[in-house]
Amino acid sequence: VNIPDTVGYTTPQEYLKLISGIKENVRGINNVDISVHCHDDLGLAVANSLLAIQAGATQVECTINGIGERAGNAALEEIVMNLYTRRDIYQCATNINTKEIYRTSKLLSTITGVRVQPNKAIVGENAFAHESGIHQHGILENKQTYEIITPESIGLTENKLVLGKHSGRHAFSERLKTLGFNLESSKIDEVFKTFKSLADKKKNISDRDIEAIVMCQTVQTTETYTLDRFTINSGNTITTTSSIRLNYNGEIIEQVESSYDGPIAASYKAIDILVGKTFILEDFIINAVTGGTDAQGEVNVRIKNKQGNSYNGHGISLDIVEASILAYISAINTMLDDEKTSN
Repeated sequence: VNIPDTVGYTTPQEYLKLISGIKENVRGINNVDISVHCHDDLGLAVANSLLAIQAGATQVECTINGIGERAGNAALEEIVMNLYTRRDIYQCATNINTKEIYRTSKLLSTITGVRVQPNKAIVGENAFAHESGIHQHGILENKQTYEIITPESIGLTENKLVLGKHSGRHAFSERLKTLGFNLESSKIDEVFKTFKSLADKKKNISDRDIEAIVMCQTVQTTETYTLDRFTINSGNTITTTSSIRLNYNGEIIEQVESSYDGPIAASYKAIDILVGKTFILEDFIINAVTGGTDAQGEVNVRIKNKQGNSYNGHGISLDIVEASILAYISAINTMLDDEKTSN
């Protein structure tokens, strides 16, 4: 029996009363699961779901990172970690492996291009950050002082091994396992090749760099187009030009275009001509994977074709222009892959 709060209007106490009433008055209700489906329009989806569990609900419909229509759905990671941390209150558990939560959250962000807000509970970048002096002192003395859950419980690990250009495949493979990535040997070789290329340009490789590399390659589609090389000619007194050379199913194709709007606009213009299609750029987001001037740039784009369908693309590189080009090509490949599947 599904009891949804489709528009996120109900308060926790109202939902508790509703589920309790169903549990107490509906004949045969103990023979079926009571399932709840809460939306977050008023920010109460998780609270409503937890009160429903206390009232007797045995199934909760929720999503990673709380993604969903409008303001989203109840966040899976928040519900699971509430049940895990406060077992004394809820008296129930799930079979979810909590150590996969962080990695799954990152994977979804990579696929959708929607970044998790830094102060998001459980999986936000600041979830385990402590700035206040008294908090920092307390954490150093005893982690339980200000951390009710540990980073390790959701799959975050402390980096005790510094990786760089001289690191071998074995050390890299072990680091992948520590981070929770169980890849096939051929996939490790592929990721290790990208790692070595990055290590030639960046002195120390962080866990977040490795995660970004793996996530980017994990969500790859059929690569109809790949970037062979690009050249940018830009300055504040000239019109920017971009020369893009792509590999299209083994054939090298090249186009040079200019734009007053900078190197990325010129590059996208050239790619459109090479592909023979024009797209609307709906969204373009740049983030730094780590801090520092040698940080990888992570770009997520969303494009729309003339049929009105939208596609996401993802790219990473130490060069933000290259990351932007890779993301655009990724979105185009996703579109072409979808068209082949549809046909």
